[in-house]
Amino acid sequence: MPWKETNPMFERAAFIKSCLEGEETMSSLCRRYGVSRKTGYKWLERYAQEGESGLVEHSRAPHQHPNMTNEEMEEAVVRIRQQHRWGPKKIAARLAKSYDTEDIPSTSTIGDIVKRNGLLVPRKLRRHCSPSTQPLAHAVESNRVWCADFKGWFCTSDGRRVDPLTVTDAHSRYLLACQGMRGKTDTAHVMGVFETLFRAYGMPERIRTDNGTPFASTGLAGLSRLSVWWMRLGIMPERTKPATPSENGRHERMHRTLKEDTASPPAGTPKKQQEAFDRFLRYYNEERPHEALGQVVPAAVYAASPRPYPARMPTVEYGDDMQVRRVRGAGQMKWRGHDVLVTQALTYQAVGLRPVDDGVWEVHFCTTPIGIFDERKLRVKALKTGKGSILNHVDSTVHSSSGGGVNCTPEPETHPPSAG
Repeated sequence: MPWKETNPMFERAAFIKSCLEGEETMSSLCRRYGVSRKTGYKWLERYAQEGESGLVEHSRAPHQHPNMTNEEMEEAVVRIRQQHRWGPKKIAARLAKSYDTEDIPSTSTIGDIVKRNGLLVPRKLRRHCSPSTQPLAHAVESNRVWCADFKGWFCTSDGRRVDPLTVTDAHSRYLLACQGMRGKTDTAHVMGVFETLFRAYGMPERIRTDNGTPFASTGLAGLSRLSVWWMRLGIMPERTKPATPSENGRHERMHRTLKEDTASPPAGTPKKQQEAFDRFLRYYNEERPHEALGQVVPAAVYAASPRPYPARMPTVEYGDDMQVRRVRGAGQMKWRGHDVLVTQALTYQAVGLRPVDDGVWEVHFCTTPIGIFDERKLRVKALKTGKGSILNHVDSTVHSSSGGGVNCTPEPETHPPSAG
């Protein structure tokens, strides 16, 4: 004979049925079902008020407690989350502008409120490698490093392509540009965006990018026409290691917020999409607090560069200890009657060659070593480097004998542009 299955609900229902039949006293029924008289009367009262649903076990948690968040505060948390999609720390920072500090819930409580109101979409967990902090370690003040990248292209509702070019200041997180390029990602159009930024904000010391075009190439030292232009202006290009977006993690994190706020879903036309980018730029710089900045906005930290964009392109001069060669239209230089390939990125630019051994020369452009020239093989090869930046010699000075070296300075300006 199989065991008869039972559960607390069946037991309580049987107890109520026996009580209603009236054949036993309450005391004997409670003894038979193993409960106190108080519990027995409680079940009878619940059954009378709620029917069978009253026999379900109720939570013993108190309905109210002294630390419970009041309705006004919970509504404020929900309102801020719906407007900005911020996390608990940023919501707390915004609440601090309107409420006393002691009245603001903890970040964990704010997180619970967001979850309870269905405002949190669980994100799929993915495994990530541990990011390297070295490339960003020197971004200790505004304009020391700018970060630039293309956010992945997408189409607006009318089917036209948009390629957002973004530029930020690594120290202050200030978003300098968010420009929809509409498929025009070539050197000339990107150069135009940067020229506008240089005129408005001055010039940084370095610009960090990935290894894609037009920022880099597969030629010598990864130089491209764009990075050569930067070097002529005295700006050092830096490149992250291939397939390592974490080395530009601050910029990539901004891209995630940009996508959520402006392209989910995309606007109807490229013009409307650019308007969304412009609104986001103002919001990101002037309204959205940043945890790494002590929950202040980037606009409160960023200051324009003291290095103005020059009225004329700086000239490149090399020291007396160097042989100077001009790279011709095919990316080649002449060496004792022979054509030697350097890189097309340096077409019509002057390079300096400093002797380092018998028949071996170190090739420089501006202040940076870019390769080794072996005159016996008539070949220029890349310097050996394990870094993702353009060279290991980013911060090195040019080794030279007395009176030698390289100079890359602007010519005198007749009308200095404003730093904005």
